[in-house]
Amino acid sequence: MVISAWETYYPTLLHWLLVGGGIMLSVLIVYRILRFFGVGREAATGYALITPWILGFLIFSLYPFARSLYLSFTEYNIFQPPEWVGFDNYVKVFTTDRHFWPNLKFTLFYALLNVPLGMAGALGVALLLNRALRGIGVWRSVYYLPEVLPAAAVALLWGWILAPKSGLINFFLRPVYELFNLEPLQWFTDVNLVLPSFVIMGMWGVFGANAIILLAGLKNIPQELYEVADLDGANAWQKFRIVTIPMLSSALLYTLVTGVIAALQIFTQAFFITTPTRAPQFMSVMIYREAFTFRHMGYASALAWVLMIIILIATLGVFRSTSAYVYYEGEKG
Repeated sequence: MVISAWETYYPTLLHWLLVGGGIMLSVLIVYRILRFFGVGREAATGYALITPWILGFLIFSLYPFARSLYLSFTEYNIFQPPEWVGFDNYVKVFTTDRHFWPNLKFTLFYALLNVPLGMAGALGVALLLNRALRGIGVWRSVYYLPEVLPAAAVALLWGWILAPKSGLINFFLRPVYELFNLEPLQWFTDVNLVLPSFVIMGMWGVFGANAIILLAGLKNIPQELYEVADLDGANAWQKFRIVTIPMLSSALLYTLVTGVIAALQIFTQAFFITTPTRAPQFMSVMIYREAFTFRHMGYASALAWVLMIIILIATLGVFRSTSAYVYYEGEKG
């Protein structure tokens, strides 16, 4: 039994030791090279210590990034070498793929609905958590818990909550159904309700990181501004509109940008939720299935680059419009 366990784990242990030894050796080599060329001891030590990060970035980020760009111009199914096809994959995306435009429309509509609703909900939660109440620290911890829950578990949980027959939502709506003689909503199993169902599930994101970020922004607003507003006779809504929103606009910008990126590349929740075959898919799920279900690695890479460009355009559009609604303290007007 001991021999069997040793034979099982020995290769893994050896690989770990070799990788760790190689990283330490690379750190030492970088340090020696920098010192040889006259770099100071402190600077050489700093550059040497970031060598593992640089190696990780080059191997696990930059290389796959460049490789996917190359594969997007090829026909590749894993089992055979990539075959160069030029722009054929991109032409197929925009012309002959009958699933691309419905899936893109579905993803964009989800982002248009989910992002503003999520930001409004997160701001509301942050305002509640900003109140000076007894035990508020406990409530802040509770509201942050959704952030640390696994996305797959959350997807399965919402699949159960929105189940047509045994789901909690339909259970609580049963009196309404009976009052108006309506059939229970089918949620994820109804083609017309798939998008609203995902939007409702996406409201889970009003808790967690976004609420905490906005709470931190609220904490940084000088109280003197509210005192001056009180002296001017401003009511609660006027203080919220004139003081809170402008002073919180930079934090709102951050949540907007991250929200747009997250909404356009939603994957885990959609992957674990079963929807009708006639219903559109999110772009990330489409890319995954093209790559790992149909083995169209080249075409999936082209789809991924198209999605990346769409996200880039959306993000740049948000940044280009910041002058209209983002206030930076100390900025010269």
